Amino acid sequence: MDLVIKGNCIVTPYSIGPAEIGIAGEKIVAIAAPGSLPTPPGVRVVEAGDSIVMPGGIDPHTHCLWPIPGPNGTLDQTQGASVVGRAALYGGTTSILDFVRWTHGKTIEGAIAERDAAWKADGCPCDYAYHIMVEGDLPPDIPAQLGEAIEAGHATTKIFTTDITPSRKGRMVDFGDIWEVFQVLSRKGGLGVIHAEDNDIVMHMYAKVFRENRAGFENMAEVHNTLSEDLSFRRVMRLAEHVPGTALYMMHVSAGNGVRAIRDARAKGLPIYGESLHQYMLYTSEDYKRPNGQMYHTYPSLKSQADQDELWAGALDGSISCVATDELCCSLAVKTQGKRVDDTTGGNSGVEPRVAVMYTEMVGKRGFTLRQFVDAVSTNAAKIMGMYPRKGAIAAGADADICILDPKLKRMVRAEALHESDYTPWEGRQVDAWPAMTILRGKIMVENDRWVGDAAGGKWLPRRIAQEIRTAPAV
Repeated sequence: MDLVIKGNCIVTPYSIGPAEIGIAGEKIVAIAAPGSLPTPPGVRVVEAGDSIVMPGGIDPHTHCLWPIPGPNGTLDQTQGASVVGRAALYGGTTSILDFVRWTHGKTIEGAIAERDAAWKADGCPCDYAYHIMVEGDLPPDIPAQLGEAIEAGHATTKIFTTDITPSRKGRMVDFGDIWEVFQVLSRKGGLGVIHAEDNDIVMHMYAKVFRENRAGFENMAEVHNTLSEDLSFRRVMRLAEHVPGTALYMMHVSAGNGVRAIRDARAKGLPIYGESLHQYMLYTSEDYKRPNGQMYHTYPSLKSQADQDELWAGALDGSISCVATDELCCSLAVKTQGKRVDDTTGGNSGVEPRVAVMYTEMVGKRGFTLRQFVDAVSTNAAKIMGMYPRKGAIAAGADADICILDPKLKRMVRAEALHESDYTPWEGRQVDAWPAMTILRGKIMVENDRWVGDAAGGKWLPRRIAQEIRTAPAV
């Protein structure tokens, strides 16, 4: 062994309590009773005490090196994995899932190669995988190419049911093409990751607020509204039900209607999983009215307090399986450059404080168990996305990805102390703990707020969706 971690609160798949973790190379090789692991000279021993020793966080929804259209036709780009991955590790997250964007004129294989080249040129310090995003009117050969990508380890396919804004025509995939993709997902064992909004309702509401001279971004919740989420969620899940073996992961659930649609589908035994974002769970549409209120936005939109309450109920009953960020790391100037419902920048710089914020809100304020918290920020994503038990578990044979979350490190979140951007939507928020150490595949990356890791040591993660995930709601 190279490293032994001893602690009183070690979260394994089977227990939470005192234990010792033995690590050799990149793997966990032993979970043992206190005092039972040998520690010969040369083995580093980390005494975690009463800190929470948990599997490294997994953020299943990030956008690195991503285009940001500006209100005057400009095109910015988000920070790459070199920045986002580093911030993730500072915050206790060891793996992120980003996107390959296929566009017309490319093959799926070519889009993956292009993304991989850009990603590797930038460098990623944490581990990563890609969802394959398709958009627009799909050529007939694209579903088969998606099947080949699934076989190559890219297990998830991203689909939009809306163009999102009037200026982004060509993003939406029609339901005939979605039907074809679902048949491939079913045959090849993939998972659909869905941005679901009803395009007719959304575009109707854009036209309405423009006509009424109410196009300010503070009216975003009227455009990307709860009716849209209800209609789109139920329609896409009904389509999946007609293609047996289709499993879905509903991204960035923002409304109570979305939670209820997922809950109803799961009650029927359908393999449907929900993701929300920490900003949806902790901010409402009222926050758009605050100074620089664009900081809190990501698409679809913030909703009402009643919707937020239902998101928390969904996290409690399993309808919401994961809490992600929709990470879009840019400056405050870029984030707030748009002033209208159709040009406001989505996404957020949130990957670093996510684990600490959700621990505070789930365990500290709302009485969730430690297990439920760990599931929401790590284990469930590993299971749903086809990375478990390599990721998301402190268990023999798993990658030694570990976050030591220390309740003694209470602090106020400040942008100046973070490593992503010049702003944070969590500015001034008090958190009950902070990572004292983050370990990636056996290597200490961050210790006591100091970077000690490799700048580009992250590995791509080939994935296979487990049969149990694809046949019934397994988490």
